[in-house]
Amino acid sequence: GDPEVGEMGLAAVPGRQPAFRQGLAAAVQYAKEVRCPRIHLLAGRVPRGADRAAVAAEMETTFMENLRYAADLLAQEDMIGLVEPINNRITDPRYYLNTPHQAAAILEKVGRPNLKLQLDLFHCQIMDGNLSQNLETYFPLTGHLQIAQVPGRHEPDSPGELNFPYLFKLLESLSYTGYVGCEYAPKGDTLEGLGWLRSYWESRGLQHGGTSKATE
Repeated sequence: GDPEVGEMGLAAVPGRQPAFRQGLAAAVQYAKEVRCPRIHLLAGRVPRGADRAAVAAEMETTFMENLRYAADLLAQEDMIGLVEPINNRITDPRYYLNTPHQAAAILEKVGRPNLKLQLDLFHCQIMDGNLSQNLETYFPLTGHLQIAQVPGRHEPDSPGELNFPYLFKLLESLSYTGYVGCEYAPKGDTLEGLGWLRSYWESRGLQHGGTSKATE
């Protein structure tokens, strides 16, 4: 979409289907060039001035139609489409897709195996909390994870509500093998801000890169 006019994705925005398909085609080409197998299909915002409840059904129908189209296109490239709930309490009041429950229900209706949930624990905590149970519940649908401390959206070891060492151990117990995206705003220098990861590895008896000291 066009950020200058307030768009943030188009997948659920009625009347913007041609632009969504054009953007998806471009995204696939970029993804192929950088060998990235996953593409985030942003749902988009409730149209300005519209009542969320009044347009909910039309937006869901549009979203599902676009997701099916995207899934079929991505399947040809052996790619996965991701949908991410973004909280509408702090980050984006008009964003259409807000909770893992809403996203999971839509994915179930669409019924495409190469469409997955992009679960950002920052947004999930703000909207629903209950992260342990939500991780276990939605883990089978999850294709990518993202983290940031709440409420500041900084490094995981910054002051906040979330106990990331506990959550990381939970992900290990669930046998999660994918990437964990660090989608936070560093409080200072980016590289210095990654010190939390080195400290976490050391607390687990691991070397830089997550390898065990005992295996050297």
